[in-house]
Amino acid sequence: MNFLQNRLVIMLLTVVGFLIVFLSLSLFVVTQTEQGLVLQLGDPVRTIHNPGLHMKIPVIQNVIFYDNRLLDVDLSPEEVIAADQKRLVVDTFLRYRITDPLLFYKTLGAESVAQTRLQTLAGASLRRVLGSYPLSSLLSPERTKIMTQIKSEVSKMAEPFGVDVVDVRIRHADLPKANSEAIYLRMESERKREAKEFRAKGEEIAKKIRSYADRDRTILLAEAKNKAQALRGEGDGSSIRIMAEAFSKDQKFFEFYRSLEAYKNSFKGESTTFVISPTGKFFKFFNAGTSQ
Repeated sequence: MNFLQNRLVIMLLTVVGFLIVFLSLSLFVVTQTEQGLVLQLGDPVRTIHNPGLHMKIPVIQNVIFYDNRLLDVDLSPEEVIAADQKRLVVDTFLRYRITDPLLFYKTLGAESVAQTRLQTLAGASLRRVLGSYPLSSLLSPERTKIMTQIKSEVSKMAEPFGVDVVDVRIRHADLPKANSEAIYLRMESERKREAKEFRAKGEEIAKKIRSYADRDRTILLAEAKNKAQALRGEGDGSSIRIMAEAFSKDQKFFEFYRSLEAYKNSFKGESTTFVISPTGKFFKFFNAGTSQ
């Protein structure tokens, strides 16, 4: 009886263990960020988009998981030639999402292969589209339209791979180093030429302003001198008239005033020597005062 019970327990444990192993090999979990593809002997049989617990046939079936989030691809810098024959080095990136795991598995198989293929497609579209626009378009609001056109082309070419290209953007676009240096040198020489022209024009304007100022100064001085001479002439005339009127009223005062003027003019020097008779006419008024 005990032997039968032991065998029964062993069989029960074996069944339970087999069930545990079977379930562990049959059950798998798809997370929120994943989508699964069930393969049976290498052939895809089922696609799983919903997260949760799922089952498969052990041994003969296996599951491949793909990310259902946005994935980034950094493209290698591409040198393109714009429509105006200007060379440009463009650094671009794109974002894509795996929308059909079955088609993706059949055409590409792995994300690393998808990145390589998308780099090729995006590079070809980039050269083709940018080659039809001048360089100035990339520096204007038209750039958004250009990137939308590139994104549409790449997305259309990626559809057969089960991939949806969500966005293509230019991170930055620069001129090749040799071109940049040449442009900087040309810009520098152009700025120097403009500065030289501005200085020459400034000097010319300054000379004109100075000549106008000198002319106006000369005119003002001449007018002032003429006016001063006229006023001085009027003053002298008035002075002579007043003195003539005063002298005509008193002849002796006129003679006295003339003598004083002669004395003042004669004794201007610091050391004046006269050899003259003290009783002469020159000292008339001195003698007159003495005689009185």
